[in-house]
Amino acid sequence: MELRVKDDHAVLTGDDGTGVREVDPHTLPLGADLAEALHEWARVVGAVRRGAPDDPATEVVSRRGHRLAERVAGVMGAPISYVDPLSGKVSVVEPPVVEVDEPQVVPATEAARAEPAEPTPWATGLLVAAFVLALVLFAVLTLALTLYETNPFLAVASNLVVSAGLLPSVWLARRVPTWRWVAVGVAGGIALGWLALPFIVFS
Repeated sequence: MELRVKDDHAVLTGDDGTGVREVDPHTLPLGADLAEALHEWARVVGAVRRGAPDDPATEVVSRRGHRLAERVAGVMGAPISYVDPLSGKVSVVEPPVVEVDEPQVVPATEAARAEPAEPTPWATGLLVAAFVLALVLFAVLTLALTLYETNPFLAVASNLVVSAGLLPSVWLARRVPTWRWVAVGVAGGIALGWLALPFIVFS
């Protein structure tokens, strides 16, 4: 494919298998901005051609055309020929090379050494777990004692309902850094509630 200026218009020529054809940049998938920039550059070329031969803008216009040819080559993904409309010189413009930085792979052992693990807050965590355990145990026993006065089987049923409702949440929270202490407390409260249930039912 070749980029040139014809009658103050930018054209791209190429052989489509049936012969050499000239096409308007707007008919190619170059984008409206690039196609319009090519035609604007061609109009400037026409103005410079009609001016003085030693116009200082000549070199600027040639460089502008070369940069536009690089953009076209980049969009098309293939080298194109660029015909300098003022000097007639033909040059092959390659698509710009995009350098991609290769990601650096850090071994797991080095990553672990670089980022020290956060210490486990045993004191605070166990305090929270103990508080939650006492709260859950109190709630379970209070509910069981209240329902036992109506029917002993309701005390067992209440423990089943509470366990079935809380254990899925306990399972999901067991690995969450903060909520795992709450999960330990809830699980402990439910376990102690079941251990205390026989003393309530058979007392």
